[in-house]
Amino acid sequence: MSEELYDVTIIGAGPGGYVAAIRAAQLGLKVALVEKENLGGVCLNWGCIPTKALLRNAEVVSLLDQGKEFGFSVSDVTLDYAAAVKRSRRVSSRLVKGIGGLMKKNGVDVVMGTAVLKSPREVAVTTDAGETQALQTKNVIIATGAHAFTIPGMAPDGEKLLTSREAIVLEDLPASAVIVGAGPIGMEFAHIWNTYGVDVTVVEMLPRALPREDEGVSAEIERAFKRRKVQVLTGTRLESVEKDGDIVHVTVSSAGEEQVIDAGIVLFAMGVRANSRGLGLEAVGVEMDRQGNIPVDAEMRTNVAGVYAIGDVTGKLALAHVASSQGIVAAEVIAGAETVALDYGAIPACTYCQPQVASFGLTETEAREQGHEVKVGQFPFRANGKALGYGEYDGFVKIVADSVSGEILGASLVGPEVTELLPELVLARTAELTPEEIARSVHAHPTLSEALMEAAHGVFGEPIHI
Repeated sequence: MSEELYDVTIIGAGPGGYVAAIRAAQLGLKVALVEKENLGGVCLNWGCIPTKALLRNAEVVSLLDQGKEFGFSVSDVTLDYAAAVKRSRRVSSRLVKGIGGLMKKNGVDVVMGTAVLKSPREVAVTTDAGETQALQTKNVIIATGAHAFTIPGMAPDGEKLLTSREAIVLEDLPASAVIVGAGPIGMEFAHIWNTYGVDVTVVEMLPRALPREDEGVSAEIERAFKRRKVQVLTGTRLESVEKDGDIVHVTVSSAGEEQVIDAGIVLFAMGVRANSRGLGLEAVGVEMDRQGNIPVDAEMRTNVAGVYAIGDVTGKLALAHVASSQGIVAAEVIAGAETVALDYGAIPACTYCQPQVASFGLTETEAREQGHEVKVGQFPFRANGKALGYGEYDGFVKIVADSVSGEILGASLVGPEVTELLPELVLARTAELTPEEIARSVHAHPTLSEALMEAAHGVFGEPIHI
């Protein structure tokens, strides 16, 4: 293999790398894909996929708690969280095997080992056995992802102090947990663990939970979690953690006052940092910013000719679907095929707690801060027949549009299955449709999607059912 010349060598087989490999192979390129651990990367093995399997388990458990509303009662229910974790591992394993099959189908050479750039045209790969081989290549795509951000002096130990990677395989839940960070990862684990009876406290340094979302979305989520007795401490700073046998003493501060929270475990869910060190990028001359992110242009090119970067390592948006989309663009650029420029203002973001959260583009506040004259349409799920039938009617759909051009600037949704509703609005933005065209598009009744139509009517102050 070391004597072969590849058109592109991709370092990292997560949702960016393996998708780039498939697209490059489809375009007739000879492709090598290097991975030091597992095909599918963090997403399939330790992140997106196994958490969604656990969230499905939590959804089923939550339904049991609503028995009175639906006219049934269940007694002597035994919740086996370890079984839920094992199920999530089976789901991940099935998809990882599927990625292996796709690589064979597309003729991609998979090389297991740790990669280092020797030059823009040579990648050295060291296997677990210590053997090294050199891959000669015309182009390189860096797709190495990111790792959990941790606080100096509070290093995770995999037992009491966890990152999401350890948390996703934790089978024995403690009586209590502190989660540091109220972003998507933190709120999803808070939802799962609380559903299985864990006393959860979420600590967030910023003023509100899900701080990147619309203020109204954050308020809705905080109310929902409060009803479930999840304590969400916003505007609160983590000061220290101290392990004491089976207990962790967590010291936090807010408005100058400190308090100590005792918990069985602590989960650090404060975002990620790029996996860009140890790749030989400095020696090759690839520029990185202070956080280790690799800047790229619209075609995923770095400052070094023939070297591209995609996914979390670019510092753009740490989302699996962003990595995949960037991977397709990079492969098409390398192959000389027609491609597109990604519109980062139309990238969907989802949080799968209960109620779900989905959004893209600008919030109302952001749009006004950027100087737009805006019109806003908002429709509550409490006025949606399908949501009432489901028994899940908290939340709303909110569309933000430019009052001059009619352009959809963004949308914020919180409520039942909104992660599945969002694509209609993203497609509308991509196709340059206006809220009027959404409003005039006939939506089946009764469906949750009618809330999108109603919110679009609301942009013009003409919602039908409120």
